[in-house]
Amino acid sequence: MADRHRLVSIEELPSHLILEILMTGRLCAVDLVCLELTSKTFGGSHSLYPQKFKSMVDFAAFQLCVSHGVYKGMTRDAQKELFDRCGGNWKRVLRFLQAVEESSGMVETSAGNMQITTGRYHTLLISNSSVYSCGSSLCGVLGHGPETTQCVAFTRISFPSLAHVVQVSASHNHAAFVLDSGKVFTCGDNSSFCCGHRDTSRPIFRPRLVEALKGVACKQVAAGLNFTLFLTRQGHVYSCGTNTHGQLGHGDTVDRPTPKIIESLEGVGSIVQIAAGPSYVLAVTDNGAVYSFGSGSNFCLGHGEQHNEFLPRAIQTFRRKGIHVVRVSSGDEHAVALDSSGYVYTWGKGYCGALGHGDEIDKTLPEPLNSLKSHLAVQVCARKRKTFVLVDGGHVYGFGWMGFGSLGFPDRGVSDKVMKPRILDSLRAHRVSQISTGLYHTVAVTSQGQIFGFGDNERAQLGHDTLRACLEPTEIFVPEFVGDTSLASEN
Repeated sequence: MADRHRLVSIEELPSHLILEILMTGRLCAVDLVCLELTSKTFGGSHSLYPQKFKSMVDFAAFQLCVSHGVYKGMTRDAQKELFDRCGGNWKRVLRFLQAVEESSGMVETSAGNMQITTGRYHTLLISNSSVYSCGSSLCGVLGHGPETTQCVAFTRISFPSLAHVVQVSASHNHAAFVLDSGKVFTCGDNSSFCCGHRDTSRPIFRPRLVEALKGVACKQVAAGLNFTLFLTRQGHVYSCGTNTHGQLGHGDTVDRPTPKIIESLEGVGSIVQIAAGPSYVLAVTDNGAVYSFGSGSNFCLGHGEQHNEFLPRAIQTFRRKGIHVVRVSSGDEHAVALDSSGYVYTWGKGYCGALGHGDEIDKTLPEPLNSLKSHLAVQVCARKRKTFVLVDGGHVYGFGWMGFGSLGFPDRGVSDKVMKPRILDSLRAHRVSQISTGLYHTVAVTSQGQIFGFGDNERAQLGHDTLRACLEPTEIFVPEFVGDTSLASEN
């Protein structure tokens, strides 16, 4: 009887059972590599899969890739190009797919799941489902109540109920939060209806449930300047707030006090990611198309002209060239896209070298960033006249305006221009998993769960009490996670 309950080593398990465990989807590419290196069971050859796979782990990585949402939406040619770009290594393909998926949400670190996002003068952090904020609390954007005007260190936000936050977006004067249940909370200045509530008499100083989305499960929010977008788990998009330039996508310029579904996006395929600029929007579909609408100034819509678009319009450059876009970022005056092969494209206003082409010439249509073609990019991030590109392996490239040191090059002046992509040497020792940049400050999260900030700290947006500015990445420390018991007592 006792023998039935004896402990067994992994090597004693049947191969097909081990394979099932590997393909649950709960392991990341790095986990698979570690298993392959530490046990011959995972690294050896078996008769369970075709001989073209080098190991059980290799076969498991392949299976995880072909079932991945991003990979399934790619054409066969795009799939082959990605495989070739990854050196015929399925584990690297999987790492790329997982990194892209995490780039607009939570990233896995050895300290838990995290997401960092920067507003104009503040920063929001998710750490293991709790949310922290620091910086200037303009109109209640930090979510700590009317008595708080500034937080000099990351301070946990209390929600009206026990909540597990999985994604957050910050803008100039409001913020939006997605819970694991799909519910959305907002806080900040609602005078333009951007928080999705009809009451505009005063700011919303603490996160409040968006009642108009009751029964609509969301997975991502994107906060623009005085408007907000909501992406549902079914791939639909809702919008509310100011609509002066048609940025709500409803074919008119009428403001919307509560979220309304963008009907014209219903027939283009499932939307997988949204990005909001100050007054324009980029939306990516599951088949790799990019739709833009709103203000056409600075050529940010990517159509070669500066007309406003009141309805979503496909960017034809990507469609004509068969480019499958997986992620986009909407800067203040320019935009950036990442395709399924890890190539980067920029367009819009070229001032200060924000487009990375070595000049300050505006690009009216998306153009490939040739200087980064030898790298496999996994995240793009644009804001005020600067751009960051995170590449496979965890290195970060930056270009554009130094903006009080927010580009991260200590050897350059605070108002200098970096015209072409340059690696951030100061972060070389760390494997960066995510990066976000505000008006004059930037924050990055590493695979070890460390947080580094650089740039302006005049309003404590970097979470430091004594420093006015950080010209090179400086580690930010977050108060220890306090747990749900304390949260319940506060409420």
